[in-house]
Amino acid sequence: MAKLYFKYGAMGSSKTAQALITKFNYEERGMKVWIGKPSIDTRDGENIIQSRIGLKAEANIIHEADNLYTLFYNMKEKYDVIIIDEAQFLHPEQVNQLGDIVMQLKIPVMCFGLKTDFQTKMFPGSKRLFEIAESINEIKTICKCGRKATVNARIDAEGKVITEGAQVELGGNDRYIAMCYKCYSNIVRRKYFSDMIDTE
Repeated sequence: MAKLYFKYGAMGSSKTAQALITKFNYEERGMKVWIGKPSIDTRDGENIIQSRIGLKAEANIIHEADNLYTLFYNMKEKYDVIIIDEAQFLHPEQVNQLGDIVMQLKIPVMCFGLKTDFQTKMFPGSKRLFEIAESINEIKTICKCGRKATVNARIDAEGKVITEGAQVELGGNDRYIAMCYKCYSNIVRRKYFSDMIDTE
């Protein structure tokens, strides 16, 4: 039975690697896979999905104005599964369209992405996936303290945690570090009190 899946994790949890491995597994069984990513993600090239461990594949680009249900409904070529990387960047309406693809076209859709941004707030696309996905699984990774990492902390060139800025800023290990909420909170608290002392 076709379902809408959401597999999420913090930065560095091998989400993209799992998406690409899933693609390989389907193709190995002779099934046709449509893999895509939102156009905002240009880190590895406009139409390339690449994991930190070196796996990569060409991807279809999902533009802001794309109606995904219409796109697949009108396709001459038929696919057995749809895989979306960086799904947090989808618009909520596009997530609804993926749900329609599952229900009306009977194609399973597997989304991989982040749950929250660097301020621990949910991305709109991820929020909608949590609301309507039929299968939700966390891809786990760990903080340097050994606890489960849940926060995507943004860092500056000196490695210091940043707590202000635009929600979307592309980057990898040079811009983000996965942390548990306790370590993140401790850093933010120290920064807050340090800033208070500096302004007195």
